[in-house]
Amino acid sequence: MTTDDGERATTATGRGTATATGPGTPPGDGRAADYRPRRTLPLRVEARRQLLRRRTLVVAAVLVLLPFVLVAAFAIGGDPSTRSGGGRISLMAAATASGGNFAATVLFVSAGFLLVVPVALFCGDTVASEASWSSLRYLLAAPVPRARLLLAKLTVALLFSAAAMVLLPLVALGVGTAAYGWGPLQLPTGGALSAGDAVGRLAVVVGYVFVSQLVTAALAFWLSTVTDAPLGAVGGAVGLTIVGNVLDQVTALGGWRDVLPAHWQYAWADALQPTVEWSGMVQGASVSVAYALVLVALAFRGFARKDVVS
Repeated sequence: MTTDDGERATTATGRGTATATGPGTPPGDGRAADYRPRRTLPLRVEARRQLLRRRTLVVAAVLVLLPFVLVAAFAIGGDPSTRSGGGRISLMAAATASGGNFAATVLFVSAGFLLVVPVALFCGDTVASEASWSSLRYLLAAPVPRARLLLAKLTVALLFSAAAMVLLPLVALGVGTAAYGWGPLQLPTGGALSAGDAVGRLAVVVGYVFVSQLVTAALAFWLSTVTDAPLGAVGGAVGLTIVGNVLDQVTALGGWRDVLPAHWQYAWADALQPTVEWSGMVQGASVSVAYALVLVALAFRGFARKDVVS
């Protein structure tokens, strides 16, 4: 593109950077004088955009309402401890023993699937939605470097996923305390933890659940960079997570199940013992983080070479 005064400007949407020469640009520098790649697409701007989206509000509403629904279910169905067989203690049987027990039960019933959905939604929708709105190429032409774009979107998506993980047990702890009182956490293996220690153990559980979901987040994010259909990225991540859960039930696989992230999704139960057992959680976290690093690397590598036309 040539202007009347001979100034030349070049925009490279293929890499998401722009170069310009002319008045105000240092000699030999291919960028505008005030252009700073690290200042493009600030995290606060991306976070505000995602926070105001309808799907974020819907996810928050579902997570807030779930504890109330379970309290109503226990009120209608009666004390779950009277329905446990053989006098065996379980998280579900002790759900109404205290607010801590209720929070642990809510995590137990939601960690396998419900918490997968917001993670897949936040991470799988973030890039693909821009492509479906035909705004992705305009972001790159702004210019926002591709690596910066992905890093900002992945960071915000993980922050929102972590917020979802924290929101559910916090609301459950408050609702459970209001309904069943503030007391010791009855352990499935027998014994109890004081209310103060129970909060610390629940924090460990939440932290592990988040780490174990990193593989789902990375899978959804990678799919979001290779498709223009947000539903395809979200559905693909959820679907493959379900497939992993099914494969984990195939005992004929033997030791191969140890490499499946789903095999370790309930390793956090080791934190609800008189003495925390870390080995299972360490193995589960290692598997999840390893898969996540590979998938995120694939996302950055593939998107750097992708011809963005939408």
